[in-house]
Amino acid sequence: MTEDDPDAGLAERRGVDEAVVYQPAEDSGLLAEAAVAEAHGRVLEVGTGSGWVAQRVAEERGLDVVGSDLNPHAARQARERGVEGVVADLLSPFRADAFDTVCFNPPYLPTDPDNEWDDWMEHALSGGESGRELIEPFLDDVGRVLAPGGVVLLLVSSLTGYDEVLDLVEDAGFDHEVVVEESFPFETLTVLRLERRA
Repeated sequence: MTEDDPDAGLAERRGVDEAVVYQPAEDSGLLAEAAVAEAHGRVLEVGTGSGWVAQRVAEERGLDVVGSDLNPHAARQARERGVEGVVADLLSPFRADAFDTVCFNPPYLPTDPDNEWDDWMEHALSGGESGRELIEPFLDDVGRVLAPGGVVLLLVSSLTGYDEVLDLVEDAGFDHEVVVEESFPFETLTVLRLERRA
């Protein structure tokens, strides 16, 4: 297919391989379920991937949703879904008190650094040796961008060490409760609702 071929997919016409953007999977479905139930106000989905979760929240709840991702191809796919897509490293470009709800399905697969590939899909999947490499800096900064009364919806895999993540949540000053949880053959996925500790 060529650039002029009207039957070519948008990604193909732009020369972008869809495989460089994380597409919806079981974890995405679980986060979407929690976000549709719990999100309010202005919403940020960090690590939006294809923008599928952000799109569902916008459409089903009628909320203003921003999807951010380090991967520029992901930000573009989110925009193609009608979501405001921003290229961002976690929360760095966002101002204080900007969002009422922040959702995050972090890259959480524990990965031996000797076996990491330096490509976009690896960035979407690898949580470093512990699986928590991005969870810790996210929790350290998310309170800054949360408006008063704001909530965080964080997806946690048992592969990352559930209790260790709860320790990070506590250290960052949040109370937590389980919104939804599902077990699969190799892991249990949980979406936590975090609120600033009173």
